[in-house]
Amino acid sequence: MITVSMGEAKSRLSDLVRRAERGETVILARAGVPVAQLVPLAQARQRRLGGWHAALGEQPSGWDEKLRPDEVFPGLYEG
Repeated sequence: MITVSMGEAKSRLSDLVRRAERGETVILARAGVPVAQLVPLAQARQRRLGGWHAALGEQPSGWDEKLRPDEVFPGLYEG
């Protein structure tokens, strides 16, 4: 663990960030009082589709073909 003053942190920010990325605890202090901690961001997680995608499985061929209105609304359209 390393504790540095705000003024020192300004001049050594790149070095302090590198140390935090490696897992070292970096504390920033104002007038000797700890006020902040530099920590690395967690690795971004890869987005996943919701659980419904597994239930879909393979779609039958032609599932995306356009339907005629009378196929969608039977009885609404008369000949």
